[in-house]
Amino acid sequence: MTTAAIDALAGRRCHNALNSLHATHYFSPDLGRELGALGVTDAPAVNFAVRAAALGPVGAGAVTATFYNYKHDLVARHVPAVWQQVTPEQALAARLRAVDTTLRRLLGEEAVTSAGMAEAAELALRAAEGCSRSARPLYSAQADLPVPDAPHLAFWHAATLLREHRGDGHLAALMTADLDGLEALVTHTATGKGLAPKWVFSTRGWTQEEWDAAVARLRARGLTDATGQLTEEGAALREGIERETDRLDAAPYAHLGAEGVARLTELGASFARTALGAGAFPADLLARR
Repeated sequence: MTTAAIDALAGRRCHNALNSLHATHYFSPDLGRELGALGVTDAPAVNFAVRAAALGPVGAGAVTATFYNYKHDLVARHVPAVWQQVTPEQALAARLRAVDTTLRRLLGEEAVTSAGMAEAAELALRAAEGCSRSARPLYSAQADLPVPDAPHLAFWHAATLLREHRGDGHLAALMTADLDGLEALVTHTATGKGLAPKWVFSTRGWTQEEWDAAVARLRARGLTDATGQLTEEGAALREGIERETDRLDAAPYAHLGAEGVARLTELGASFARTALGAGAFPADLLARR
């Protein structure tokens, strides 16, 4: 099957549904509790430890490069020091325990043990078979991890693979568009789909002054106007980035096939709606336009 057999937007919709469920653990108190029990109590350190752990005990440079939109100074305050508190293996095990309790709480035991969950896991894992390791460090590191036995954890694992596969490709598209990490955040926020500035400042390490300087750079390129909103050129650039990301991420969905993608999207979106209704994310997380 070729990538042309799948509508690119169908792959994007499927990814968005699965990524919503994947991301719940980043906002779960269970994650902080599990890492806190191992001595990691600072929220940025928790985030860096669990997401970077598959790479091994890497330094700040590798984390900044692969995470892309975090300020290096913030990363360097916690990495590699966090590996003195917890090993990557411990962080991965703690993350999986947190995901288990989080999904059970948000979705309920009936959904976690349902035939639909088992079907979603099987479909997502089959899609992940179509992923490529080339130039995709976060995906490739995650792909080395074993698939959990429990269906809800296997589904989450596969969603993570698909999420990081798309994310690694997205970074290539951002670099081609000549957007640095902060400029990527500013333009994404301006679409109304990115993090609200409050969350950017509290989780990514940037200051208001740095944000304003990025807006000025983008304005000089004709991508934003005087109010920080995207111009027509800026909106076209962002949509072009998403289309290029779709192209680079087409293989897993082509591998699964149109019928499988549609069914996986249906199941993933249903689970994501349940999680959202259960309060999985802060109400002020996203920028509003």
